[in-house]
Amino acid sequence: MTTRITETRITFTHPFSLSCFKQAQPAGTYLLVVEEEELLGLSFSAYRKTATTLHVPALSVVSGSHAAYAVDATELEAALAADTRSHPDPV
Repeated sequence: MTTRITETRITFTHPFSLSCFKQAQPAGTYLLVVEEEELLGLSFSAYRKTATTLHVPALSVVSGSHAAYAVDATELEAALAADTRSHPDPV
């Protein structure tokens, strides 16, 4: 089975919280790693998300400690949407 990994950077402009954290995380840019596996037996390529991992602290923070947390993709998308709504782009 083929697995693919996608790394992206996501930015929160305000502190945010997810259920996997004991406390709110500061605003900043974070590394997000998404793992997917190929669905076999189809006439086209399709993948299913198997893991979503958020690395903390934010990439801009210089720190000796680093951790990766398994996060719920839906909860993360909701937190990003809430962050965007609280700070809309200027027109």
